[in-house]
Amino acid sequence: MSRIVKLPDDLANQIAAGEVVERPASVVKELVENALDADARRVTVTIEYGGKRLLRVEDDGIGMSPEDARMCLERHATSKIRSADDLGAIATLGFRGEALPSIASVSRFTLRTRERGADGGTEIRVVAGHVERIVAMGGPEGTSITVEDLFFNLPARRKFLKSDGAETAHVSKLMTQLALCHPRVGFTLVNGGKRVLECPPAATLADRMYQIYGDRPDLVPVERTMHGVRLTGLVAALADIGPTRGPQHVFVNARIVKDKTIAHAVIDAYQAASIKERSPEIHLFLDVPLDRIDVNVHPTKAEVRFADQSLVHEIVRRGVADALGAARMPALPGALPSPHAGEQHPTDDGPPSWASTGPPSRAGGDARGHDAVRDWTAVWTAPGPSGAPAGGGAPYVPASAGLGTWSPVSGERPMTPLGQFRNTYIIAVDDEGLVIIDQHVAHERVLFERILEKLTAAPLESQGLLVPMIVDLPGAGHDTLLARAAELTRFGFDLDDFGGTSVRVTAVPAILRPDDIDRTLRALADDLEHLDRGLVAEQALKQIAATMACHTAVRAHDPLTIEKMQHILEELRATAYSTVCPHGRPVMFRLSRRDLERRFERI
Repeated sequence: MSRIVKLPDDLANQIAAGEVVERPASVVKELVENALDADARRVTVTIEYGGKRLLRVEDDGIGMSPEDARMCLERHATSKIRSADDLGAIATLGFRGEALPSIASVSRFTLRTRERGADGGTEIRVVAGHVERIVAMGGPEGTSITVEDLFFNLPARRKFLKSDGAETAHVSKLMTQLALCHPRVGFTLVNGGKRVLECPPAATLADRMYQIYGDRPDLVPVERTMHGVRLTGLVAALADIGPTRGPQHVFVNARIVKDKTIAHAVIDAYQAASIKERSPEIHLFLDVPLDRIDVNVHPTKAEVRFADQSLVHEIVRRGVADALGAARMPALPGALPSPHAGEQHPTDDGPPSWASTGPPSRAGGDARGHDAVRDWTAVWTAPGPSGAPAGGGAPYVPASAGLGTWSPVSGERPMTPLGQFRNTYIIAVDDEGLVIIDQHVAHERVLFERILEKLTAAPLESQGLLVPMIVDLPGAGHDTLLARAAELTRFGFDLDDFGGTSVRVTAVPAILRPDDIDRTLRALADDLEHLDRGLVAEQALKQIAATMACHTAVRAHDPLTIEKMQHILEELRATAYSTVCPHGRPVMFRLSRRDLERRFERI
């Protein structure tokens, strides 16, 4: 007797369903993607009990003829590819022909469809993969698929489904993602008779973002194009004081994906500005030529493979980094509410208009950014000469001659300092309103970028000590500093083991004040002790630079002259990421002219 047998069709379909159908949201994804491929302009999804009891997807697409309706329930039957060559440039969301037979094999499945222009339609009823009836019917043009009692014939699979609320949340999240990447299609989600999502067809992505999230001034626009690959979207601003974790939506060619390359590029972009660990809110849309991407690498098409992975990483990293550098400062918390907060004003209405313009590129010194980003507009000006602050005070690290200052075309002007509050905050004004700047955090941001900038050319200037300094450290701190001695040499430190838990310091960075040597070394030991030893040298250098900047910047309660305040503000304007310090703290808050007018009931 042969030991190898061919699986029955119903069992093969159930096994395929295990790859394609994980939960009700998986069914929704497959059916809605089919609707979008069928040129639907409106899609309605109805669920009950999280989709476990009932799930229906209705669309106004092109529909199917009776022959196509019967054929679509056969395995590997599809209208979207004809030959192996078509797999090299897949333009549709679905293409394998597995979704419908797999879903029908694990549910009570009803298909109703009517082809555009046809006099009548077709209804097919399938239970656990077996066709029970095929009848002619009337009905609207398009397709409606009802899935009842999902996994009723596979109790082992059904018991792994989560609660009704959890499954509903998965469907709601999926519908939000689908609505984001297909703004010109109307989406409706009905749960238990209540409409939980209603998105009419939108003209632009900005309109769709407004429909789902409302006005989001805490998000900054991203746009970049290189070598035929285009990136657009919105990401959380550096100075956002909300949670460090947020929804992360990534779409490639209008397909929902999870990609490690893109995720790593986003992390890199945020770490370029701040060493603070974040999982920020992002909504990124990547358009890649069809012949440079493979979508046939995952059963549910949740992953893709890029022909040029490094190019995609660089586009995302630089695009997000440039957007973060051009981000506006946050509004002062609590400034917006007014005695008439419920009133509507003409300028308060309407969605954000970020889709038509974007921030300028900071990469390179070219005024127009000749890297295929042609639709951004910026004015670049060389920084004027700046000297050390008058009257001594904090050490000054000059900017390099090649560093440029970005000014938006909207006419943003330099800030003019008025004075200090409690010798800690600089109070300044510009054309847009009142600005409050944390003097320590602002100077720390400036020094951090200057230190990293100088390190790209050569080690920091070092100053030898006439009498070596002996610093006694806890055991772990002693070992940490000695392990990082090579990196510390680049910053101007020269130290070695002095026995026990002590280190001997013979040279320090020239920008470091003598009184700060001991304190800075202890801070470095503490910070580096918690740094993963497996990290690359660049990340360790950033940590050291951040600690150095923190301990050499002006401090809270330090009185500053107007000249020193002006110098800090001018240097801050020349930094790439002026809204946060390297540790992620906000540098400044704004109280706009409009906020003031609302407070005083002028509007």
